[in-house]
Amino acid sequence: MIPLILSSIREVPPLGWEEGLLWDIWNNLLRGDRPFMLLRGLGISARIAVFGAMIGWVIGFSVALIRISKSKILALLRAITTVYISVIRGVPLLVQLMIWWFVIVGSADADRLFVCIICFGVSSGAYVSEVFRAGILSVDKGQTEAGRSVGLSAFKTMTLIVFPQAVKNALPALVNDFTILFKDTSVVGFIGMVDMLRAANHITAFTFNSFIPLITVAIVYWSVVTPLIALMSRLERRLRKSDSR
Repeated sequence: MIPLILSSIREVPPLGWEEGLLWDIWNNLLRGDRPFMLLRGLGISARIAVFGAMIGWVIGFSVALIRISKSKILALLRAITTVYISVIRGVPLLVQLMIWWFVIVGSADADRLFVCIICFGVSSGAYVSEVFRAGILSVDKGQTEAGRSVGLSAFKTMTLIVFPQAVKNALPALVNDFTILFKDTSVVGFIGMVDMLRAANHITAFTFNSFIPLITVAIVYWSVVTPLIALMSRLERRLRKSDSR
């Protein structure tokens, strides 16, 4: 019964929605395939943000370890990571994305979603590396010395003692980076990905109404980001309580 009602609403506006703002809402958000266009766009944005963040965290942690290392063997890698961070931070994400698509990949047959995930992951890694580096350096050196004094190797000391504390210290910044990454997915339409913003533009092209689609996209972004921020604030308060015990 419900699928039948929803199917009928997609073809004909509900009774009383034949004019005014309600008709605009139906025409832009409920008519035909338009609601699914926005939902598919949300799914694309979520996948790019989640997988891009995962890649960024791996790159960021690796770069952070290289940058805090004082080994002469890693001197060249430290120089490379310094240049990497400088370039990524100095070039807008949209420009990076277009370089990935038009210059590095240079093929219209490539998987756009995969290219976006790699681009966002590499870009995120530069910012996350500084977050992890600050988190690691914020751990008291006595923690490392205590681990080594009880016979733990440098690797075990880092993974079992330093890393968990560093992640806890860096968690608010990591969540903040993820929310920024999710919002930045609005630029992927420039290489043909139909994210929420591009889907809204497609709807506008049919309805000649930009207000309803764009406000809807803004509300969706806000609805996703706000709970994440609230969850992070709650988790941060619990972590502070555990530290004070």
